[in-house]
Amino acid sequence: MENRRGLYGGWRTGALLIAVVMGAPLLTATPAVAHGAVPGDVNGDGYRDAVLPAPGANVAGKAGAGALVVLYGSKSGLSTSRRAVITQNTAGVPGTAETDDRFGAATAIADLNRDGCADLVVSAPNEDTTRGRDAGTVAVLWGSRNGLTSGTDLPAATPGAFYGRDVAAMSAGPGGMTEVLVAGYEGAMRFRGPFTRSGTYGEVTENRDTPSVNSVALGDISPGGTLDEVVVTVRMSELSGGEVYVNPVIGGAQQRGNGLIAAVGDVNGDGHADLVTGDPDEPGGAADGALGGRLLVWYGSARGVAWEAKPVQLTQNTPGVPGASEKGDAFGGSLAVADLNRDGLADIVAGSPGEDTGAPNAGQVTVIPGRRTGALGGGAYAFTQDTAGIPGAGETEDELGTTVAAGDIDKDGRPELFISAALENSSTGAVWVLPGGADGPTAKGSRMITATSVGLPQRENTQFGGSGLLG
Repeated sequence: MENRRGLYGGWRTGALLIAVVMGAPLLTATPAVAHGAVPGDVNGDGYRDAVLPAPGANVAGKAGAGALVVLYGSKSGLSTSRRAVITQNTAGVPGTAETDDRFGAATAIADLNRDGCADLVVSAPNEDTTRGRDAGTVAVLWGSRNGLTSGTDLPAATPGAFYGRDVAAMSAGPGGMTEVLVAGYEGAMRFRGPFTRSGTYGEVTENRDTPSVNSVALGDISPGGTLDEVVVTVRMSELSGGEVYVNPVIGGAQQRGNGLIAAVGDVNGDGHADLVTGDPDEPGGAADGALGGRLLVWYGSARGVAWEAKPVQLTQNTPGVPGASEKGDAFGGSLAVADLNRDGLADIVAGSPGEDTGAPNAGQVTVIPGRRTGALGGGAYAFTQDTAGIPGAGETEDELGTTVAAGDIDKDGRPELFISAALENSSTGAVWVLPGGADGPTAKGSRMITATSVGLPQRENTQFGGSGLLG
């Protein structure tokens, strides 16, 4: 099923780019879905905390074992001194740090056991287990008043590779509305509540109708009291990305459109969740795709999203969207759907890690506001490292926009925007936090968080902020 462009990516020759799904705040209609950092209140103090992965981190001499950094939220925002660094060698965390496990490659947050503290679902997709080489593991790290202090496994059902390639989690109601979805090369594993911190869950099923799963998302797309599952496969040779499934069954892919990553939210404010995918690859000889990458939006309805529905396509050539569609931009290479300006509409945040903004592949992030009427694209705006107020400067191969996420850290009702660049400073990586403003995130007052500032002294390949499909 997989195209030969590479195991984890390869949007253009000579550089690997990263595709990341980022989630919205805890317990909203938009699920917490991620290949990287997602904000959530893991210690139950009323402030969401930033979970910043570093899947390339060296742990006790084990290269690429991986780590997570938790920065605790507060009224004054984030402080790099109020942090916890978590690895598989941390007490209570399942497993042991080993070379190239890549712990933290995918994360998702939701209050799975309903105790008021957010729980973190985290994968190590390259971990060797009794199931085989690079079989992968997924664990839940349980939130508490003392933070993430204990964990239990979410086991795979059958042998296979890269279990935990992506994870999604959502807690939005009783029983079946609490769910974890795990991607792997054998398909997707679905765990439904009720969950307990001892490691039990209500039910588990494996869906092998769509093997080689690249990305997963959860949301209430089809009204009916249960969560809908979105599954995106690895690249298909005849497409620019992979097939997209809603509540997957054999032969049930969306007949128009494709992508690599997915997120869910109500973009047009009609009360029905919409499906958004990022399709950053060049079309090449494929039958579909767009120069420089694209976003696709399937609008939900009272009947959900029909398999034959035609999506709306957004590119950098769409009126109102900054920039222009150019080869290798990788527009849609990272993705978040969240209400940034508090108008009741979900906005789309898309990274273009391959954008040339004064330097080759310096990267850019674009925000496309949701609209009740009219075409999407109007009012869109973008951030780069050369935007006034953004620390640093755009440099060759920084790839700003490797990951994106949104969440209100300081409890002022205005979500902050998190942006990473995995290749900053010899792939050490960095994360930028843009404050929430009256009309959305603003560069004024933004800050740059480096790996060394949070206790990760490794000088290269830390990939702080998340590496997504490069993992």
